[in-house]
Amino acid sequence: MSIIELLKIEFMKVKRSRILPLLIVPPILVVISGVSSISMYMTPEYTDAWLAMFIQSALLFGYYLLPFSMVVVCVMIANRETKNNGILKMLALPVSKGKLALTKFFVLLSFLVIELLIFFSSFIIAGIIATKIMNVTENIPVFYLLTWTVKLFATMVPAISCMWAITVLFEKPLLSMGLNLLLIIPGVLVANTPLWLVYPYCYSGYVVSDALHTVTTVGTGSTISLFPFIPCAVIISAFALYISIKCFGRKEMR
Repeated sequence: MSIIELLKIEFMKVKRSRILPLLIVPPILVVISGVSSISMYMTPEYTDAWLAMFIQSALLFGYYLLPFSMVVVCVMIANRETKNNGILKMLALPVSKGKLALTKFFVLLSFLVIELLIFFSSFIIAGIIATKIMNVTENIPVFYLLTWTVKLFATMVPAISCMWAITVLFEKPLLSMGLNLLLIIPGVLVANTPLWLVYPYCYSGYVVSDALHTVTTVGTGSTISLFPFIPCAVIISAFALYISIKCFGRKEMR
């Protein structure tokens, strides 16, 4: 059985779950907060209002609401399999448990894409309404916003890899959720230390806060160096995925 076929089965399972409604709430809350402060940005002397407004909205989203929602999605997906011994039925299929673990990880990434698209779309819609109300003529930089949506996705992949590994390692939903939440909360503090490079839970927020500083401070550029950032992110993601593949279904296989 191919991963494509397994993905179809997984999406059929989650179609009846409450995951999709969960993905709608955080981005809309953040967008409302960001756009409500439009008057602070839309001034004659400031020409990058949309850029700063989007980054401001993405800051809270990247540090907390996006990771929080993805932790809940991880637990919901894992918990769905433990109910009624669903995982035993999956392990009985002629498919390696590694492929099953990877399939679920790809499902998580799909939900991440959906949440980010909701964030992007709701920001555009709310922004258009806000600018019309305030009679602002500045064009919306759609390509810039879309680029940042892709950046949020890329920087969340290492964190989701770790979230999924913890969810697989600790079968009890409350324990895995609690551990992941405890790792998310200090993210904004770790981001202000050199340790941020090895702390994937703060990647999205750190990149956004760096961009906010660049946008709002004249004459400054990004402080992020792609090396060693990208190698660190890739190594952490690969290691976390390896752990989740090796440990997936371990308890049931005993």
